Amino acid sequence: MDGLMQYIIGWSLPAVMCLLVGLALMIAEMFTPGMGVPGILGFIALAAAVVLRADSLANAIITLALILVILGIAGFFVYRSFQKGALSRSAIVLRESIDKKSTSLSDADAEALLGLEGECLTALRPSGNADFDGKKLDVVSDGAFIEKGSRVRIVCVEGLRILVKKI
Repeated sequence: MDGLMQYIIGWSLPAVMCLLVGLALMIAEMFTPGMGVPGILGFIALAAAVVLRADSLANAIITLALILVILGIAGFFVYRSFQKGALSRSAIVLRESIDKKSTSLSDADAEALLGLEGECLTALRPSGNADFDGKKLDVVSDGAFIEKGSRVRIVCVEGLRILVKKI
């Protein structure tokens, strides 16, 4: 117990600041992909904390172990939160599947579009935009180039893919 008190008392203000800033930056890095600026700066700050505290090899090892334990615990909670917590329901993590309603036209909508004639707003190479009675749609040609301003007819609707042919 006496050794623990000496260890705690031996911390200088710059070492404590480096430790806290380094831990905060490393935990922030856990929320961002890749090894970016927060991770690099956090690593440098933690290394500085170890060096500032290392008046002996034992203190350096204890400081390093303390840092690894804290980061391990934080990593566990971040991972668990990504799997089951609020982060998994947020915009950070993508869902495993996409609702069919949001990515396709209903059968009634698709049938209503079939046979409509419109004008290309952009050249179709093979995709682009066309206007059908004031409704702008993303369309795809059957592979052929269709010039801007050409008249087209909707021949097939598959999900969000609207296939047109030149009239």
